[in-house]
Amino acid sequence: MTVREKFENDLKRVQGLMLDLCHMSIHALEKSVEALFNQDIDAALLLIDQDRFINRLEEHLNDEVILLIAKQQPVATDLRRLIVMIKAASDMERIGDYAVNIAKETIRLGETKVVYPTEKIAQMRDQAIAMLKNMVQAFIEEDMNKAKEIALLDDQIDALYGEAIVEILNTPTENMKDIGQVAQLSFVCRYLERSADHATNLAELLFYLVKGKHYELNQ
Repeated sequence: MTVREKFENDLKRVQGLMLDLCHMSIHALEKSVEALFNQDIDAALLLIDQDRFINRLEEHLNDEVILLIAKQQPVATDLRRLIVMIKAASDMERIGDYAVNIAKETIRLGETKVVYPTEKIAQMRDQAIAMLKNMVQAFIEEDMNKAKEIALLDDQIDALYGEAIVEILNTPTENMKDIGQVAQLSFVCRYLERSADHATNLAELLFYLVKGKHYELNQ
């Protein structure tokens, strides 16, 4: 096996770890909102417990990339590909953190009936998840056009975020004990909005990988 073949085999293995991290983080985000809507405290607790696997996978991926750089001393696109992988792994780990944060809000809500509207939260969830899944596919294909289209969708998430907060704040309640739900649901909206921001980060990383220059896709 030549040095180049060894590098490509090692790279494919690390890319496999990256895909596993993406799928685990996105799945956690989906499950966290599902637990919120179902007010499933057991599911929320399980998500919090399982976050350690996402964290460990990111650490393992970083270690493997650093070892690969040290052993193979790649240059140009090969080096960018590895650096981008470390940065992208950090973005995906943050998605897992947002899933944990949403799970914690679910626990704080407990079994008390949610009296505020959640339709906009569901829309934000659907759009953020779609952006992240499509962005992973764009990375696999190294499709910059698809990445740019995904990044431009971030404005829609921002608009939904604003609408959701206004809707929650403007909803009257007869029981003052329900006021605490305003903060909890507002935080959930914020975590979903931030998740979509990370999809834009990934799009910018793909541009850097392919072009070798930094671009801001959603100013």
